[in-house]
Amino acid sequence: MRAFVVKQYKGPVQQAEVPEPVVGANDVLVQVRAAGLNVLDEKIRAGEFKQILPYKLPQILGNDVAGTVLGVGANVRGFKPGDEVYARPGKDRIGTFAERIAVAAADLALKPASVSLEEAASLPLVALTAWQALVERGNLRPGQRVLIHAGAGGVGTIAIQLAKYLGATVATTVSSGNADFVRELGADVVIDYRSQDFEQLLDSYDLVLDSLGGKNLEKSLRVLRPGGKAIGIAGPPDSAFARELGANPLLRLATTALSSGVRRRARRLGVTYEFLFMRASGDQLRQITALVDSGALRPVVGRVFDFDQTVQALQSLDKGGIRGKTVISRP
Repeated sequence: MRAFVVKQYKGPVQQAEVPEPVVGANDVLVQVRAAGLNVLDEKIRAGEFKQILPYKLPQILGNDVAGTVLGVGANVRGFKPGDEVYARPGKDRIGTFAERIAVAAADLALKPASVSLEEAASLPLVALTAWQALVERGNLRPGQRVLIHAGAGGVGTIAIQLAKYLGATVATTVSSGNADFVRELGADVVIDYRSQDFEQLLDSYDLVLDSLGGKNLEKSLRVLRPGGKAIGIAGPPDSAFARELGANPLLRLATTALSSGVRRRARRLGVTYEFLFMRASGDQLRQITALVDSGALRPVVGRVFDFDQTVQALQSLDKGGIRGKTVISRP
């Protein structure tokens, strides 16, 4: 079957013929109809995670899928051929830029009935990231205040909507051209990152979701109230992440060192920092499906490419300027 693969880290993404997926007893074989693109795909290609997420090259890229069930493993219940489904496959089983993929049934959910396959494909990774940051890690409650950086991006567009559904007051950083757009999504406080300094405008926030890292993360710590929390999805990784991966002691020590500076600054301020690398979850996707079908969340697809244009679609991520997600689609 056809797929788009990386044969060596930092090398180009290429179309290739690859073997058909192996479908285990607990797997579902999915005909890929659409696949969302994420910054994570580029980071994997560039080898940024090769120490902690070592893939056997060549590796098919792609971390979001929506499609049709072709077959199910012997132990699978709840899915049948013809079902329209969506998923973020487990981190060890990525590869949605292909004609077909085998996904663990536990990572899969029926797609929201109210949206297209392309819209469904835009959701899994970013919606699970938002859910795990705001609900699972952040325990965001009505009346609390949250700062969501890059509000017009893939994670930001969903996180703003989810935070409003949870009853929070939402601040976000965007360019001036996206101000009205994020207000429509539910943002209460909109900061133009090009002309305004969010650190000078915000104070005593309960939670920050940071997708930028670096100096932006350090400044984010200073807008939190004592006891507040910053959750970073761009890094640096922390020791808890290394433990989740089952990393060896040396790698765990190295990973802990990467975040030692920011964790030390957080402690001085009386706040905490956690790194989040989202995990696949069919159960959480089902809750997200309910929110989509109720109208509480809507996917934001900025651009759709044909499957044959996957390389160009990935290259477009570097240019930025796209609201929400870029998606590839195939008949």
